[in-house]
Amino acid sequence: MGGYQPAQKWLKDRKGRTLDFEDILHYQKIIVALMETDRLMREVDKLFEV
Repeated sequence: MGGYQPAQKWLKDRKGRTLDFEDILHYQKIIVALMETDRLMREVDKLFEV
């Protein structure tokens, strides 16, 4: 997303730490949100194609 990689940054910020179940659930939500954002952006882009 615009050169910013939130999923990678989230993992990098937790480097060296054991992720617990809640961390993994949170990471999964981040991935779903990024995928949905990408899908919506593509949908909007299609509306403005000439």
